[in-house]
Amino acid sequence: MKLMQMADPVRYARMTSEELRETFLLQGLFTPERIDLAYVDLDRTVIGSAVPTISGLPLETQPELRAEYFLERRELGILNLGGAGSVKVDGTSFELCKLDCLYVGRGSKSVTFTSKDALSPAAFYLLSYPAHAEYPTKMVKLADLNGLELGSVETCNKRTIYKAIYKEGIRSCQLVMGFTLLAPGSNWNTMPAHTHMRRSEVYAYFDIEPEQRVLHLMGPPDATSHLMVSNRQVAVSPGWSIHAGVGTKSYGFCWGMGGENQAYDDMDPVAIRDLK
Repeated sequence: MKLMQMADPVRYARMTSEELRETFLLQGLFTPERIDLAYVDLDRTVIGSAVPTISGLPLETQPELRAEYFLERRELGILNLGGAGSVKVDGTSFELCKLDCLYVGRGSKSVTFTSKDALSPAAFYLLSYPAHAEYPTKMVKLADLNGLELGSVETCNKRTIYKAIYKEGIRSCQLVMGFTLLAPGSNWNTMPAHTHMRRSEVYAYFDIEPEQRVLHLMGPPDATSHLMVSNRQVAVSPGWSIHAGVGTKSYGFCWGMGGENQAYDDMDPVAIRDLK
């Protein structure tokens, strides 16, 4: 399991583009017939992917977790970014099409990923945080999510936000998770920007065409930097950093948070004119 150690605002100010990418951007996920995992020392986040093709892929514990099984002290959010597939949790199978979401509660001992068609495999995005309470495993289909439309054509940020794991949806201990889809012709997300010291956040970008990119803005509001992000790469955002982006074409991204609270609207807004 890859270890990602975050930088503080002091070290951040002196980092090169390559150092920023190594520290805050997770690349190389979604390898066919493999589970890839990274452990982030910020809020003990685990980020990963599972792309089963011919055979099922079991989620196994890792030495770094010092746990008998992966979810002994953790909870897990799963979003399918690919073809149809299934996740079997302690003998119960959940069928996930693209953008269906599954929450797996603490104490679940067996988790296995499979694809319906090896030529069009599922691509399961994984986000896990420590949990001190158990909540039931539950799935929500894309068709059952109520999208919240925000932004406008005039500001190039017309988008729909889908909340899946949150206080009024699938209950969890601390994980909050959903995704945002940009309307055709819009390319800005999370603008005006914000920070929230109570929670760290993770952005997994998807449906970026091969020749396109998303410019992900990060850093303190008065000293921003950027990451050039391609398809299915993940940006990690500490509480002191903004997290916003603009793409060369429309795209989607999965947002996930863990930390002190689960209040989706708990944020410290930053006016566009104050960004530097």
